[in-house]
Amino acid sequence: MSRQVFFYDAPDRFVAGTVGLPGRRSFFLQATAAGRTTSVALEKTQVAALAERIDELLDEVVRRSGGNAPVPAVAPTEPADTAPLESPVEEEFRVGTMALAWDGEDQRMIVEAQALVEMDAGSDEDLAEAEERLLQDDENGPPMLRVRLSGTMARAFAKRALEVVNAGRPPCPLCSLPLDPEGHVCPRQNGYRRDA
Repeated sequence: MSRQVFFYDAPDRFVAGTVGLPGRRSFFLQATAAGRTTSVALEKTQVAALAERIDELLDEVVRRSGGNAPVPAVAPTEPADTAPLESPVEEEFRVGTMALAWDGEDQRMIVEAQALVEMDAGSDEDLAEAEERLLQDDENGPPMLRVRLSGTMARAFAKRALEVVNAGRPPCPLCSLPLDPEGHVCPRQNGYRRDA
């Protein structure tokens, strides 16, 4: 069976979004084009890291091109995509490994998200080598979402992704841990419950 690759070259939409209430949210990347939609699940920290790395890579592209690359210095304010994820959200796979690249010839950001790979326990060195071989195996590797974005679309993705990450539960003003609607046991209050 050959590797399943969900490929989107200049998708109509590529966003990070959530399903569920704050504190119980599930995070997804979702690409849409020509009537098809692919959704992959990932962790909140992965969304934040991806958005930050996209911004850093785009900043580097702008710097190296002397400002001549078709990449905005900041995310465009209009039109902002604030719509929810396309429903129904059907998870194709859970993301394990992500990669970014800039295609200088086509002036496109390439985002790859590969499925989480579970390996049999062995020695750490053997396990790392086996995982690397599997991830590089174009024929039998894990499923992958590959998206090619313009600089403007990549900036917009990063901005929205960081907004989605930060839209969760507000932090406690004392300990910075997330406040629960049912109350919060604050370590800075010696374990006394603090109402949200």
